Amino acid sequence: MAVEERVSPWTAGLLCRCPRCGKGALFSGFLRVAERCPVCGLDYGFVDAGDGPAVFIMLIVGFIVTGAALIVEVLYSPPYWVHAALWIPIAVILPLLILRPFKATLIALQYAHRAEEGRLR
Repeated sequence: MAVEERVSPWTAGLLCRCPRCGKGALFSGFLRVAERCPVCGLDYGFVDAGDGPAVFIMLIVGFIVTGAALIVEVLYSPPYWVHAALWIPIAVILPLLILRPFKATLIALQYAHRAEEGRLR
């Protein structure tokens, strides 16, 4: 009997791949999770990332943009239009770049740890 190779949830998440086989696509749209893996057939019905990825991304990007804006202000004191021209595009583009892999990583971690909705007994 062959031993199934284990896929790292971090690798599967960052590549937005199936958490079981690491080959099939996890998403069918930008953030829409597919119904099942096209390669191994894993049913993605267990997926429940909720608002977790968005909250983490808002905190991370907010920290990065605010910190960088403060550093630029203290070191260079540019006019306000420079701040607007610099930080508004970064504050829009950065979350769009990292939200998809972050959501996929949380889903892969859910799968790896067999996370389920809490139940009272």
